[in-house]
Amino acid sequence: MATKPPQGDPVQDAPQVAGPQRAAAGLPAIGHTLRMAHQQMGVRRTALTLLGVNQKDGFDCPGCAWPEPEHRHRAEFCENGAKAVAEEATLRRVTPGFFAAHPVADLAGRSGYWLGQQGRLTHPMYLPEGGTHYEPVTWERAFDIVGEEIAALGSPDEAVFYTSGRTSNEAAFLYQLFARELGTNNLPDCSNMCHESSGSALSETIGVGKGSVLLEDLYQADLIIVAGQNPGTNHPRMLTALEKAKANGARIVSVNPLPEAGLERFKNPQTARGLAAGTALTDLFLQIRLGGDQALFRLLNKLILDTPGAVDEEFVREHTHGFEEFAAAAGAADWADTLTATGLTRGDIEQCLRMVLASERVIVCWAMGLTQHKHSVPMIREIVNFLLLRGNIGRPGAGVCPVRGHSNVQGDRTMGIFERPAPAFLDALEKEFGFAPPREHGYDVVRAIRALRDGHAKVFFAMGGNFVSASPDTEVTEAAMRRARLTVHVSTKLNRSHTVTGARALILPTLGRTERDVRGGREQFVTVEDSMGMVHASRGRLEPASGQLLSEPAIVCRLARRVLGERSTVPWEEFERDYAAIRDRIARVIPGFEDFNARVARPGGFALPHAPRDERRFPTATGKANFTAAPVEYPKLPEGRLLLQTLRSHDQYNTTIYGLDDRYRGIRNGRRVVLVNPEDARELRLADGAHVDLVGEWKDGVERRAPGFRVVHYPTARGCAAAYYPETNVLVPLDATADTSNTPASKSVVVRLEQSATD
Repeated sequence: MATKPPQGDPVQDAPQVAGPQRAAAGLPAIGHTLRMAHQQMGVRRTALTLLGVNQKDGFDCPGCAWPEPEHRHRAEFCENGAKAVAEEATLRRVTPGFFAAHPVADLAGRSGYWLGQQGRLTHPMYLPEGGTHYEPVTWERAFDIVGEEIAALGSPDEAVFYTSGRTSNEAAFLYQLFARELGTNNLPDCSNMCHESSGSALSETIGVGKGSVLLEDLYQADLIIVAGQNPGTNHPRMLTALEKAKANGARIVSVNPLPEAGLERFKNPQTARGLAAGTALTDLFLQIRLGGDQALFRLLNKLILDTPGAVDEEFVREHTHGFEEFAAAAGAADWADTLTATGLTRGDIEQCLRMVLASERVIVCWAMGLTQHKHSVPMIREIVNFLLLRGNIGRPGAGVCPVRGHSNVQGDRTMGIFERPAPAFLDALEKEFGFAPPREHGYDVVRAIRALRDGHAKVFFAMGGNFVSASPDTEVTEAAMRRARLTVHVSTKLNRSHTVTGARALILPTLGRTERDVRGGREQFVTVEDSMGMVHASRGRLEPASGQLLSEPAIVCRLARRVLGERSTVPWEEFERDYAAIRDRIARVIPGFEDFNARVARPGGFALPHAPRDERRFPTATGKANFTAAPVEYPKLPEGRLLLQTLRSHDQYNTTIYGLDDRYRGIRNGRRVVLVNPEDARELRLADGAHVDLVGEWKDGVERRAPGFRVVHYPTARGCAAAYYPETNVLVPLDATADTSNTPASKSVVVRLEQSATD
């Protein structure tokens, strides 16, 4: 049987600290997986559920977006994927009785860990204006409340419709369709906070804002550079792909401010050898300073240009634009400046260059460590320059590989969840559905928070996610949400966002990926798109956690019928009954989805077209792949300050906290820790175990403080520190964002460390 949820919040004031581990997975991962699954689901349900994860006839893991191989293990999941599934398939329940016993003020004082551990939501819940408790409400009344508030708006642009990355293709397509028929492009999503910088850079340079590799390309690569990414925690199944690449002769360079266990050695729990010794993955570790990656790749590009025969001149001549301006900028790269920006040695960079020149096929992978800086977009453009120089886009075993964090975040964008839609997409919607969608751009996440703060937005509707905990500048974000007339969250579980409400609030419980979805008397399935553009079906197998749950597509359809009424030209009732009808319309609106229903019925699904990868065609403004020549930037620190990056623990997925340990980094029983290089700590007179407040410094002069963090001496890059989010989101200014993409700059926060009053 599953265990009961914790009654009180665990005490976290004395985290236990040991040294970081040097290998990931193995027997400890198996034990941890089974223990957490048993706590949430019990033995029988654990077996029934986990054996269906990522199978061709099963359901897509609600965790990360890493693709599945063609030939799958019977246990095609990782430790953190199993945690995600266990928390969704849990036997614990949050009923109306729970809300009657816990006023909102009480819930607001609980940790995110405690809230998430309570279990699955079972009924629609409503917080009336002036109310102290959520109370049960019928679905009909819930939709009426949303309809009333939207009808009272001065403009549809006073409503904001946010999307989380777990939303299926079908639900996302309907959601954007509803918002645009209502009359707004206010469709912020979690991409705005993560890979927006990747999409911005890649759209400009290669014409497609997605990665250009398939899983098989990793197996064929000669060199894989993993920059600003920790796959051992955030995308653990990627380690299996890297292991296979190594077996095929690839070498791996890791570029990161922190050493990460998963990139040092992978103990594959699927093989006897893996459980015993494992595989060393990284051949060269470049411990770079936060934000120094653009400088590194700029110097590598200069050195490639200076090496006779190193440039693929035919590819550059036939397929690229802007080479001369780029070459002039790269030629000016300076060793001294680069070593200052990166913290690396000359020998490090020269060794990396030798590996690059010895490799015909190169892939560069990256994640949030590159996308959440002020200069993230030019940083990623410089990586594209690096790959273009030697023809490493559009051939097997080579290309760009931004690794997406949430299971369908890429698919949601493909379906039209975007505040700045392309005119061609809007034209296709208008032709298919007979209404004129709005053309003015809407709000992204940061602009949505500003609009709520300033009273320009009054209704906030979230399709999944934990917006308050995911967003920057926590105090500003929470104050903005409280100014709304109505906040609505479509959710499977309780989270912090349910406790930070507008004047009125709704929680609408929905089906999870693991659950059967029966509509119109038939079992339905949904589809997702992984990080490499593969689209496949997802079919839940468990009975729903409550008879009161509605699927996300059903919620959107019923909401649209109530809000839009007779003026709608969209067959919402048909779409709610039969998801195949939704896919037929997607096939007519979105290129690459032709004959959608027939193609997704094939086991494993299908790959979306990608012109640079498939035919070396670059749909940019110039018709070619674009070299760029932005000035090199990197963060500069005042004396006595550190540069902080926010990151996840190993017992965490995005804002969902599964436990209080970070096993690979040697942290147990607490999350309020700050990792500081021992030399920096000595200079700042910070003993290991001291308690400090983290105080952010930014040009607006506002003091942003995160109190009570235990100092941990840790092998970070000099001048750099790290601490977990969402606890440190309070330090990230709302207006500190990446140029072009407007992504919060959560990986380069200038902080000073002050002794805590309680230390």
